[in-house]
Amino acid sequence: MADAPDGDRAVRTVVCADALDWLAENPLPDDCAVLTSLPDVSEFRKLAFDDWVDWFGAAAEAVLRATPPNSVAMFYQSDIRFEGRWIDKGYLVQRAAERVGCSLLWHRIVCRAPAGVSTGRRPGYAHLLCFSRAFQAPEADGVTDVLPQMGSMTWSRATGTEACEFALTWLQRHTEARVVVDPFCGYGTVLAVANNLGLAAIGVERSPARAKKARELRL
Repeated sequence: MADAPDGDRAVRTVVCADALDWLAENPLPDDCAVLTSLPDVSEFRKLAFDDWVDWFGAAAEAVLRATPPNSVAMFYQSDIRFEGRWIDKGYLVQRAAERVGCSLLWHRIVCRAPAGVSTGRRPGYAHLLCFSRAFQAPEADGVTDVLPQMGSMTWSRATGTEACEFALTWLQRHTEARVVVDPFCGYGTVLAVANNLGLAAIGVERSPARAKKARELRL
């Protein structure tokens, strides 16, 4: 269930469980912040599309409610096309934030491909959004609004390593949080980057195989 990396690396814990059940049963301490990416409809084989949209909104609400009021929740999300419709996941997360009384502190665009390059059905960008109920971020943090590249990916649905580094470096500079929680951790990219930056990390993953990889991932 838990994995404490060797040497002077920060501690990593990976729990094999349903993320929403775990969040409901494990209140996050004040020194925790969240960085996660909510699962795409492609990971729900038996769920109708509109039901997934409802699930996505409810999951975003659960993550935001679980985040300590004076901390932050950050989401990395890529848009999708479905039967001729464009689904803006950043918009879905922002709607959830409005429903639970969280403010959008900042919104970055992460380039998944160079500007001007066609990427076919998948967008050439992703959203990186940061929310809080009570924390007030500095109005000018001197950081670009567009990240030129996402970084390497540990698997097809992973958050890019450079996007993770950006988010977690911002977290270290501007908040008191020193534990990073990823309720949908997949192969553990967020956890590994957090450990590399000296932050403790907690991941939740429903798949035993992915949870094992998340415990072992080193970058």
